[in-house]
Amino acid sequence: MGFRLESVAASASGPRPSNQDSAFAAPWGAGVADGVGGGPAGDLASAAFVHRLVAGWHQSPDAEMLTERTLMANWDIAAHAHRDPRVAGMATTFTGLFIGYRDRLLLAHIGDSRAYSLRAGTMTRMTRDDSFVQALVDGGHVRAEDAMRHPHRNLITASMSGGPDDLPLVTWVDPRQDDRWLLCSDGLTDYVDDSAVCEALRRGNREDAASDLISLALDAGAADNVTVVVVDVDTSDDAPARRAPVFVGAAAHRFTIDDPFRDQAG
Repeated sequence: MGFRLESVAASASGPRPSNQDSAFAAPWGAGVADGVGGGPAGDLASAAFVHRLVAGWHQSPDAEMLTERTLMANWDIAAHAHRDPRVAGMATTFTGLFIGYRDRLLLAHIGDSRAYSLRAGTMTRMTRDDSFVQALVDGGHVRAEDAMRHPHRNLITASMSGGPDDLPLVTWVDPRQDDRWLLCSDGLTDYVDDSAVCEALRRGNREDAASDLISLALDAGAADNVTVVVVDVDTSDDAPARRAPVFVGAAAHRFTIDDPFRDQAG
């Protein structure tokens, strides 16, 4: 069973002067990276990570291969910091979905960006936040419904920072025709509850769903960048399209080259 991913990516800086989120969408994968706030050059960290991860992609990986690619992208962050001490300490979250070996999906995650799966109308959160507040929730000290309003909700406990111990969690997922996925930065989930996210995600059109999700966050007063990728699983017999990745957010402005196929991707 061959399949491909049909994706739409969208990003808004919100009230912030710059966008430190990066995302990409391609027939073989999609991902969201959120430059860690409070540190230097979050936009550089997210963009560098995404572009290095995507560069030269040519095969369906297994979990070990995907982990190795994320570590290579992490080394790029370290290299930037080595060249310019002013950006030392920069870091990014990452959540990505990829077509893997033997027609399965691979989900990679670190930080507090999230992945949700919509199957037969039911939305399921597929990632656990690497965050201080999530630890409080797990320990029974904070109710899950109060987490999005907690004053320390943006304190994360793991990220890709160029360090030797940075390691995303990579898991296998079995795809089904008409599954829909949402990959998003916390600029959405810190301001919009899951019921409203699910309602928007159920929209039949990917573009409308992505637009609605961005609008929901901004209308809710999001004080952060907001980035979403809406991904539909297509298990039809059609050959996978050969399209270049689409980049949004900081990744659309850094490390890009003129590409005659870019406008056809997504």
